[in-house]
Amino acid sequence: MHNKHQKSKKTELKYLQGDKKGLVMGSIVATLIAITPYLFYLYESVPDVKSWNTFFGQYDSRYNESVFVLAWTLTGKIIPLYLLFIWFFTCRHWWYHVLLIPIMMYSYQIFYAIKQDITNLDSNQLIYLIPVMAVIVPSIYLIRARIFNKINDANKSLEDFEAEFKITPKTFWGLIKKYF
Repeated sequence: MHNKHQKSKKTELKYLQGDKKGLVMGSIVATLIAITPYLFYLYESVPDVKSWNTFFGQYDSRYNESVFVLAWTLTGKIIPLYLLFIWFFTCRHWWYHVLLIPIMMYSYQIFYAIKQDITNLDSNQLIYLIPVMAVIVPSIYLIRARIFNKINDANKSLEDFEAEFKITPKTFWGLIKKYF
């Protein structure tokens, strides 16, 4: 009886330690999401001038004719990208790779906003998303088809199948490899 009590205490202790780790990670993610309004309004600290001297060097805004407008445009793109990255790295659903499409879209828009202000050239923006979508959309469809085939063949529930995907790697590089 004494051994059962000790085993139950050890199991309870392991559970609490794992729960503490999840609580810490959840708190970090919640804090990162909660500070987004403050990050968005960082553009207000940029002056409304065409040329801005900083310790990084001088920046001349050619297309927008105001560094303030460029900063406002970039924060409107960077904050959603930031939130999509958080969602991508914390999502445990089978379809999370679809999030790469809006991530690529916002990444390209940021690149294009900076390029446009530097070179003032036009280009077709959506043409660059086609290769990304051509890989991701069929991949997601194939994953979905495999999931439903396994569910129908083995009479597993969707929760059982998602539990197989929830196995998390122990190292940071293992996590990166899992996503890519």
